[in-house]
Amino acid sequence: MGTNTDRVVVLGVGNILLKDEGVGVRVVEEFQRQYTVPETVLVVDGGTQGLGLIPTIQETDRLIVVDAVLGQGEPGTLYRLEKKDLPKSLRVLLSTCDCDLVDALNLCDLSGWGPESVVVIGIQPQDITPFGLEMTEKVAARVQDLVLQVVAELKQLGVESEKKL
Repeated sequence: MGTNTDRVVVLGVGNILLKDEGVGVRVVEEFQRQYTVPETVLVVDGGTQGLGLIPTIQETDRLIVVDAVLGQGEPGTLYRLEKKDLPKSLRVLLSTCDCDLVDALNLCDLSGWGPESVVVIGIQPQDITPFGLEMTEKVAARVQDLVLQVVAELKQLGVESEKKL
């Protein structure tokens, strides 16, 4: 379990130009609109930075990633994956991104500077076909559920998210 002194990063990734692919970014935006967190928590819009996220990942003890996840479920299905569940290479497509995030995590581990824990909170996308800024109804309807999952993950790490008035 984490403590309040752990450095925690909540990282939303994805491309907002590709409909549901941008759900991770939209969730962290909504989380920041609704909640405040202690200074030990950094909430980051990682967009499509991929390997550019290595410095952010290296400086954290606990990483919570929010992203669209290609699983076996129906569109709108929520997923929770831990570090051990993530693919070990670029060859396995987990995220709708080009898996640069998985590579960044693996490179951090190889260098000995990876986070102690990684959790991916994801949702099965319905449409990631270029181009469109709007998420599909099924995925947009689950954004608040994903926000609450972030709150729950932080709570498990001993971090309280304070609801804004």
